[in-house]
Amino acid sequence: MRLDELKPPRGARKKPRRVGRGTGSGRGKTSGRGTKGQGSRSGGGTPPGFEGGQMPLQRRLPKRGFSNPFKKAYAEINVRDLERFAPDSVVDEELLRQSGLVKGRFDGIKLLGTGDISKPLTVKVHRCSAGAREKVEAVGGSVEVV
Repeated sequence: MRLDELKPPRGARKKPRRVGRGTGSGRGKTSGRGTKGQGSRSGGGTPPGFEGGQMPLQRRLPKRGFSNPFKKAYAEINVRDLERFAPDSVVDEELLRQSGLVKGRFDGIKLLGTGDISKPLTVKVHRCSAGAREKVEAVGGSVEVV
């Protein structure tokens, strides 16, 4: 069997309904649109959310808050996650992505203080909490904010 010999099974392909092809077709004259009114006109119909003139739900509900379009999203790494790296290694964004700790698009990486660490490491991140810095420096490591 070759690609040019493939065919869909019988009944899988339905012919489209042909409207407006005479009264004998059962879909002639008004072509299933009924008579007169908004739905019968070309370009007619109501927009999404229209409720027949009643105030639409999206306008009835109160609006609250503010979404900052310039907000930065940081990937969060805990101190316990650094335990997997070899002692005295430099942990930067590239190494964190290779190890699978950071996936996707972020504006930076933040080191948080959950857990413990037993090896000295040089950690290069964009943000760092005070507790995380203390734990890394307590075992002889260092944190560089890039």
